[in-house]
Amino acid sequence: MATTVRRAVLNLPAAPLGPENPLPPLRTPAPPPALDPRERAGLPRDMARQLGHRPLRTILPTRLLDGYGRERTPTDIDAVVIENARLRVTVLPGLGGRIHSLHHKPTGRELLHRNPVLQPAAFALNGAWFSGGIEWNIGATGHTTLSCAPLHTALVPAPDGSTMVRLWEWERLRDLPFQVDLWLPDDSDFLHVGVRIRNPHEQPAPVYWWSNTAVPETPGTRILVPADEAWHFGYDHALTRVGVPESGGTDHTYPLRSEYPADHFYELPDGARRWIAALDEDGHGLAQTSTGLLRGRKLFRWGHGTGGRRWQEWLNGPGNGGYAEIQAGLSRTQLEHVPLEAGAAFSWLESYGPLSADPAAVHGRDWAAATEEAAARLEEALPRGAVDEAYAAWLPHADAEPGEVLATGSGWGALEVLRGGHRLPGTPFPAAAIGAQQAPWRELLEHGTLPKPDPHGIPGPTPVSRPWRDMLETADADPHTEYHLGVAQWHADDRAQAVRSWERGLESGPAPRWPLLRCLAVAAEESGRPDHAAELYAEAFADLGAPGALGAEDLTASGEGTALLVALARETVEAHLSAGWPGAARALLAGLPGQIRERGRFRLLLARALVAEGDTGAAREIFDAGFEVADLREGAGVLGELWASVSDEPLPDAYDFRMRPRQE
Repeated sequence: MATTVRRAVLNLPAAPLGPENPLPPLRTPAPPPALDPRERAGLPRDMARQLGHRPLRTILPTRLLDGYGRERTPTDIDAVVIENARLRVTVLPGLGGRIHSLHHKPTGRELLHRNPVLQPAAFALNGAWFSGGIEWNIGATGHTTLSCAPLHTALVPAPDGSTMVRLWEWERLRDLPFQVDLWLPDDSDFLHVGVRIRNPHEQPAPVYWWSNTAVPETPGTRILVPADEAWHFGYDHALTRVGVPESGGTDHTYPLRSEYPADHFYELPDGARRWIAALDEDGHGLAQTSTGLLRGRKLFRWGHGTGGRRWQEWLNGPGNGGYAEIQAGLSRTQLEHVPLEAGAAFSWLESYGPLSADPAAVHGRDWAAATEEAAARLEEALPRGAVDEAYAAWLPHADAEPGEVLATGSGWGALEVLRGGHRLPGTPFPAAAIGAQQAPWRELLEHGTLPKPDPHGIPGPTPVSRPWRDMLETADADPHTEYHLGVAQWHADDRAQAVRSWERGLESGPAPRWPLLRCLAVAAEESGRPDHAAELYAEAFADLGAPGALGAEDLTASGEGTALLVALARETVEAHLSAGWPGAARALLAGLPGQIRERGRFRLLLARALVAEGDTGAAREIFDAGFEVADLREGAGVLGELWASVSDEPLPDAYDFRMRPRQE
């Protein structure tokens, strides 16, 4: 059977993503773990240099996706199926190019954790993410902002004369274009994945890449990797070197033998073949291997503890099985970012397919024998030399121009190509892709002035790179331009100037005041002035509710208006609580529309306000009635902390998302 590519539709129980959060994400993400000089001195030189290299100050210019809920309904999802006589590969181009399924036809085995639901959760850098399959994480430490975004997708010629599927987009955190080519040769048991990241700019860029594969997990699942040491990173945010397979008396290559979630970043010897595999109790499973540039390998486990099991149920639905993650990246750990020189590119080839090995050896006490058995079977199934040859064959085709278009991504890449005049063979970003969010910036580029916005509208996203900041600085000053200029300056860490721009915007004429006031409130918050932040938030919220502020009396008349009201109300209540104003927080909550007030996030905020006022009984009643915080952040301990304020009883399982010991 020759390889075929066809469109398909999956029908899955899915929770809608909802609209983007309209407020620019100005807050500084949690910093990476800081190692003391003695720890850093013992690290490999490249690792020490790359740890903490150019971490994110914000997730600008992207926006948060936090408007989803937990009510799932049957939903049609566009897919692309790549198939030969051996494998059937199902890809979701509208959801980050995720490989949803890798089905091995001769054995009937599904090689991936194929999530039976689509449930967004707050794991991506910008919020919405879902578990399962193979995802392509680019940008910065964490799950990519493109997790739930459409990618450009088209057919291109493959090296063997068949057809490849190309996925590509412009990654906005680091301002870099990338592509992922999915090549399934005729009669191959392995899917080849060619990846290229290009830096078209005149200065180096920090790069992050981890291919993340969710694999089925049972008590007999073991992770095999050619390493005797690993870097352990748990939710206490400590990075420590440990032995493989055992440390602390536990064989951590069996994900379910450990209680708490953690990462293990493996130290593969220089020159060794790059591979990792997840095999079940019978020695069957999936292997991933690559050319040498993709040096890192990782296991993420949820563990068997209550919190990890609760997260699995949260992501997969009840009774749908657990998973572990095996990953492959450009660096040893996910705390590093690798410099990519101006005008240069990183490229490599990965391969995914079935692996079967002698279960007695795989699960024996001799770790060296277990890994040697898996390595030998992998060499038989897909020789190391064959991967290098496939990479050499694929690379000349990376510039092949796409043919039939299967899906369309965003217009941001087209805007950047128009601005920079970049030539990117193989990954076209045509001007026709420019849409409503990019149109004002095209006018700034071509005419030097931002168009006047709807006086009652919501400001759109802000491009924040240096060229756009320069254009904003020379454009005609008005409140709208000052707002966007301040956002770009804030991204550049010129915070004092950003505050001045926002203050000038307030002084320069009639306009909605809430966008500028909210930005100033975040600035006050970040500079350690919670009282002033709360005052500014209160003023912004009052301005938003003024008659005609958005051209409609009822903010909830549109999805975007509802998203704005929810976002600003949440931030305002949180600011009131931080300032020690629980009464004001509770009064604001009481004035919200019922459909917002009853959301889990706002029930949690009400419980916090009640505890702050000393009414722990009323707060306990909220817990007893039950609520779900749809956008609960990975690793968040707020539910356990609040429960300890209202009860001496053990934390109920429904609220137990604890990721580490003694996290109350």
